[in-house]
This record gives sequence, structure tokens and C-alpha cells, in this order.
Amino acid sequence: MADRYDFRHVTRDDLVLLNRWVREPHVAEWWDDETYDTDDLADSRVEMWIVSHGGQPFAFMQDYTPHGWSDHPFAHLPDGARGIDQFIGPPAVLGRGHGAGFIAQRVQTLFEAGAPVIATDPHPDNARAIAVYGKAGFMPSGGDQATPWGRIRPMLAYPQK
Repeated sequence: MADRYDFRHVTRDDLVLLNRWVREPHVAEWWDDETYDTDDLADSRVEMWIVSHGGQPFAFMQDYTPHGWSDHPFAHLPDGARGIDQFIGPPAVLGRGHGAGFIAQRVQTLFEAGAPVIATDPHPDNARAIAVYGKAGFMPSGGDQATPWGRIRPMLAYPQK
């Protein structure tokens, strides 16, 4: 049986943990000095999640409407499309297969809620993330791009028929 993950909305009480995780070298390398505050929690375009396994929080995930920004590289996707981003916080959890597992679980939930396509945009040099997305059902969509948020490799996942 596949691992099951719990997702709960990020709260104000999670900001210290989230900002500690984002400073971990394996996260900071790709998240460009990101920090989170209460303004992020109030952004209606984005749903922010703490992911737990066996009762232990270990990852951050967000899903968002790419139509919330006019210059977003996925703004051309159909209504209801969602974009995702995530990272595993504690270094000890890396390399254990949890990334593909929790991504696939959340993506399935988004499909069940009616999303016609899910998009993600890892940095083209982030081979680990690209491989994990592939395991979770994402395929490259077009070539690498420069965006206001940096270089990306667009990847899309569609519901299984």
C-alpha cells in the first residue's frame, strides 16, 4: 500500500518552521531567499500546505491559480488549472521517495476537484526536482523559459483516463 500524507493549511504558527526550512541549503539553492509572512497566508490566489507523514511535518506545498498573474508562464492554461510548488524541509527526509508520493497524492486531489491540468516549473538545473515530477506523472511542456521568477522548465500533468 502506498504511503498516505496529511495536508493542512499553513497557519501563522507555522511561519517559523517554514522559514527555517526555506533556509536549509537544499531548499535555499532553488528558492532564492524566499521568506514567508502573514501577507502570504492572506493571498487568495495560493493555497499553502504543511505536509506530514506519520504525524511528522516534513514538507511545504502550495497550489495556486496561474491566472492570478497576467505575466505568469501558465496563464494560457484552461480555467481551473492549478500550479504547484513544494519542497521537503528536513535534509534527513530527502531521497526516501516521499516527494513523488505526496506530490502525486495532492495532484490527484486537485484532479478530483476538477482541475483539468496541473503545472509546475522547476529550475532547468534542478535535476532532482525534474526527476521527482516525472515520477509523479509530469511531462516537460515546451523548452526552458526565462520568466519574472527565474528560469523554468515547464511541466504538466493531466488526469488519467
